[in-house]
Amino acid sequence: MMIKTREELEAKIQKCTAELNSKFDGSDGKRYIMLCGGTGCIASNTMGIMERFEALIAEHGLGDKVGVRKVGCFGMCSQGPFVRIYPEDTLYRLVKVEDVEEIFNSDILNGKIVDRLLYEDPETGKKIAKQDEIPFYKKQKRVALHGCGVINPESLDEALGCGGYQGLLNALKMDPADVVQLILDSGLRGRGGGGFPTGRKWKFAYDQKSDQKYVVCNGDEGDPGAFMDRSVLEDNPLAVIEGMVIAGYAIGASEGYFYVRAEYPTAVMRLRNAIKLAEETGLLGDNILGSGFSFRANVRLGAGAFVCGEETALLNSIQGQRGMPRPRPPFPAVKGLWDKPTIVNNVETLATVPYILREGLDKFIQYGTEKSKGTKVFALGGKVKNVGLVEIPMGTTLRELIYDIGGGIPNGKKFKAIQTGGPSGGCLTEEYLDEPIDFDNLVAKGSMMGSGGAIVMDEDNCMVDVAKFYMEFICDESCGKCTPCRIGTKRMLEILTKITEGKATMKDLDTLEELGKACKSNSLCALGQTSANPIISTITHFKDEYIAHIVDKKCPAKVCKSLIKYTIDPDKCRKCSLCAKHCPVGAITGEVKKTPFEIDSAKCIKCGSCIAYCKSGAITKE
Repeated sequence: MMIKTREELEAKIQKCTAELNSKFDGSDGKRYIMLCGGTGCIASNTMGIMERFEALIAEHGLGDKVGVRKVGCFGMCSQGPFVRIYPEDTLYRLVKVEDVEEIFNSDILNGKIVDRLLYEDPETGKKIAKQDEIPFYKKQKRVALHGCGVINPESLDEALGCGGYQGLLNALKMDPADVVQLILDSGLRGRGGGGFPTGRKWKFAYDQKSDQKYVVCNGDEGDPGAFMDRSVLEDNPLAVIEGMVIAGYAIGASEGYFYVRAEYPTAVMRLRNAIKLAEETGLLGDNILGSGFSFRANVRLGAGAFVCGEETALLNSIQGQRGMPRPRPPFPAVKGLWDKPTIVNNVETLATVPYILREGLDKFIQYGTEKSKGTKVFALGGKVKNVGLVEIPMGTTLRELIYDIGGGIPNGKKFKAIQTGGPSGGCLTEEYLDEPIDFDNLVAKGSMMGSGGAIVMDEDNCMVDVAKFYMEFICDESCGKCTPCRIGTKRMLEILTKITEGKATMKDLDTLEELGKACKSNSLCALGQTSANPIISTITHFKDEYIAHIVDKKCPAKVCKSLIKYTIDPDKCRKCSLCAKHCPVGAITGEVKKTPFEIDSAKCIKCGSCIAYCKSGAITKE
């Protein structure tokens, strides 16, 4: 059904809101089984769980009393797949297909909660039945993730029922210049990594006189361990489309492009579906809601080049050219896509725009710090108990993120560092745990916000190896256009490799720092300019580890294979031969029941299989 006027949309929103609320409060007389439809849970067989629930509902003839709904990501990925039941709001985690019948028979048929599938607080041992009472969620505030885990991402009605397009309605009642000013006043800064004020970028484009302008959504999320933009596109794509349309109205653009990496098939599918739904109902296309404003959206797939996260390389890729950065100025807001004024905002930024227009300036700026307003989405991963998608107010401390939300370090290990900002960021140590998270503060401490990746490391991580990992990534992803990045990163990787192999000297360490400074000051784009950040931060905070590798020829964390050795204690060896049987290269010899086994260091490939299979703890790694 086409929605032709603002009045029709307002009526539709009211109707959809009432219908969605009835699914949560039980006023429609039904109970609803909600399942996480994010990529992580889909990979863990959410669809099989859904099919089993639907089969049981059909077998019992309960189709008019029980419904099954697929929604977006619940966020707490390490505890998925999730099943949430309304109107009671009971949350089950780590659900398998074989658990479905028990949930159905106990909860759906008899109203009795299945305790074993509830979340258990690791501190108190208490079983928690409701999502909002789980510590992981208590300090979060969903702005960009509004609607995620609540609505069906493939339903326009549910998006409208959750506040969708109210922001666009409000924007169309304003002059475009006033919309730009509102975003300026909000203090919203780009969530893609640079933190540039969004309103200023919009104002630059608004001020340009041109027959054509563009809005581009940067969905080329490439940081290792990052999945924020993917989740937003999967869980509420219509919110991002709405943000793009509002941006187009504000600057006078009539066309937009979503640039999303092809490795995100679910996100791409749901985004295309959302664009089609918006076009069919008149929320995209000509004369939107009778306002005289027209806007169309297109999808372009990226091939997975990390450098295409840089806005000018991204624009080149959309144009069918090789994804390589352009010198700036001119900036895209002046001369961007096909040399026309263009604003490039990332997924999270555009998803935040409707919230500001819908809820108002005061509600948005109540969150955050003086210079970093609102919230930020993080992909929290690594050595932390609660891995997942997190949205927190700016100003939340690293300690709150890692311990209150993340649940702390598993297996009683000691926290060592957190890497924020991905390959462009740096490591922050225990002394910074009480620092508030915002754009400027993280940079001042030697790291950066980046797009939102947050990788926690414990005592078992080698920081030299971490720096090497990120440099390997940067070398693979450098486009090669400028010499400092193309050659400098390669040389830095060679030195890091020498260090991890015990072949470096202290002079190499000095050279490494010099190369880092050269790349930072001379590279064309941010990929090269920030490439040495992981090296610089790890040398700053963990220089003793570098010295141990270089001088002592030892890896304190026992990670770097060239510097470790596996040995068998003959007094503890039970002469059982399990280690020898599982050694893939035949490096372990001995006689069963007769002599202790020994490891030939020349043959050993340090795979760790022997330790895994030894029952007596006789094998150590030195």
